[in-house]
Amino acid sequence: MPWPSNVSRRLLVIAGSIAAIAILAVLGTWIYINVISDEAAEPFGLEAGSGEALGDDAVLDGTWTVDTGSEAGYRVDEVLNGMDNTVVGRTSDVTGEITVSDDTATAAEIVVEMASVTTDSDSRDGQFRDSIMNTDEYPTSRFTLLETVPLGELRNSPEPTEHTVRGELTLRDVTREVEVELALQAQGDSVRAAGSIPITFTDFDIEPPDLAFVRVEDEGFVEFSLSLTRE
Repeated sequence: MPWPSNVSRRLLVIAGSIAAIAILAVLGTWIYINVISDEAAEPFGLEAGSGEALGDDAVLDGTWTVDTGSEAGYRVDEVLNGMDNTVVGRTSDVTGEITVSDDTATAAEIVVEMASVTTDSDSRDGQFRDSIMNTDEYPTSRFTLLETVPLGELRNSPEPTEHTVRGELTLRDVTREVEVELALQAQGDSVRAAGSIPITFTDFDIEPPDLAFVRVEDEGFVEFSLSLTRE
């Protein structure tokens, strides 16, 4: 028996409302990703020809400290209402020291204040500080170098030198060995270091959000750009 016309009209109205809400959600997400939100920053890197060799007389041995102009953060892909989006969070609240002996970096420790890492979204940053990274309990993240890095080329070459080095990364008090893609470049009296560390969040007991409207990928990158000056 066919439904009464008023019931059919109600069903059509409900179906139309659901379709309209779905369209508005997709349209709103597209506008947010492509119009409202900032374009994701490019990965840190060093430009060929932009350096300045330290010179034969430069003293490399000693302690180099992380100076003003340094940044660190993360890069991760998310699916927002079915649309791909790249999120980049960064902070300049970075400290650390590198020990150099015989023109070789023999030890390094870099510390990042996690509560200061921000993106273009206050709500995302609040979730990052609270449920994801729990910065009240785990305020810092730390990288420690596990192997030596030669620095002698910085004396005579203005070009970036590239290295793959092992280290230990600590997030939320969980430490794992990682591999760092590192670029170094002399710039006058300072040295620039830039690179990234691929990570899987669950390796550090971090559960990326997986909600009805957003799903964050389980893999991402820790990124850094450091300005180093010798004490």
